[in-house]
Amino acid sequence: MALVVDVAAFPARISAKTVWTFVRIQDDEGRSGWGEATLQGQAARLQDEVAWRARLLVGQAARPPSGTCAESEPVRAAAAGAIDQALWDLRAQQQERPLAGVLGRAQRGDIGLYANINRGTLDRSPAGFAKRARQAAESGFDAIKIAPLDDVTAADAGSEACRRLLEVAVERVAAVRAAIGHRRLMVDCHWRLTEGVARELLRALEPFGLYWLECPLVEEPASFAALRRLRGQANEIGVRLAGCETMSGLVAFRPFIDAGVYDVIMPDVKYAGGLAEMLRIGEAAAERGVLCSPHNPSGPIAHLHSLHVSAHLPKCPFLEFQHDESPLFFDLIDGDLPDPRRGTSVLPRGSGLGAGIDMEKLSPLLA
Repeated sequence: MALVVDVAAFPARISAKTVWTFVRIQDDEGRSGWGEATLQGQAARLQDEVAWRARLLVGQAARPPSGTCAESEPVRAAAAGAIDQALWDLRAQQQERPLAGVLGRAQRGDIGLYANINRGTLDRSPAGFAKRARQAAESGFDAIKIAPLDDVTAADAGSEACRRLLEVAVERVAAVRAAIGHRRLMVDCHWRLTEGVARELLRALEPFGLYWLECPLVEEPASFAALRRLRGQANEIGVRLAGCETMSGLVAFRPFIDAGVYDVIMPDVKYAGGLAEMLRIGEAAAERGVLCSPHNPSGPIAHLHSLHVSAHLPKCPFLEFQHDESPLFFDLIDGDLPDPRRGTSVLPRGSGLGAGIDMEKLSPLLA
């Protein structure tokens, strides 16, 4: 069995608001496994956490843990998740097989994608949203997600300022719907609403035929009753309710699945508790008839791991793709990154993840 000889984190400044944090694990037979731990605003802490964990890994067998690596604290969850990803990459390389094949028997070879256009939409006017959505549609995406609720907070619920911000959000959604025609449209609320405001928003957005409304309320057991009521209201007009993008471990997802609050859960390979745990989460959701659409608004390494995992999820309608935030998504990759810009992706070829990071291109970007 190969041994771990080095573990390192590499935070790369991609834009004024984005840092991707990659993790590389090298074994004593010359292989490099890659993971991604990107967590907004936490690059320095992630480096420290990975460095601390490296002391426990160097000299040990280069293999993923047999159980979950879930952590309740976000930085620890992201660091543990990236290390798990890299170890799975190494295991698949050691076996000279694609990662999807090592994870089990894949249920699909083509992975549907939806375009998240939010982070790259710098012009936040309705016209700006519409332009970006149109570009994604013209690239071949038939499902698009936006986050139109800038500056809305639950603390301002019922105020005149909140009502005006909701009106702006509705104008953005209307502009995007006009731009993309019949394509599926999702709206991400980023936990900004109260139940009353969410109900008001659902009524206002009914004419635009959303596919889902995402993360309307803070995600805690005290919200279960309100979330069930919102799901009922949404389902009556053909809209799904989605959430659970930041949770770690099946133990965290299980109450939401069992409580029937969401039609769609969104585990993230960076935080969910490891690749094997993510598959267990997807299976638990499927047993309750809940869709599992992985959260994936990050860099290319998280995207590649998400592709391999999505091939196995029993009820996976599609995978999130961070559309056109930066050309570095493609430029930094050394290896096979299947072109995702047509709204679908084949699985990467070759052993392991299928690709890694080009260190020469990464070095000038290190934060």
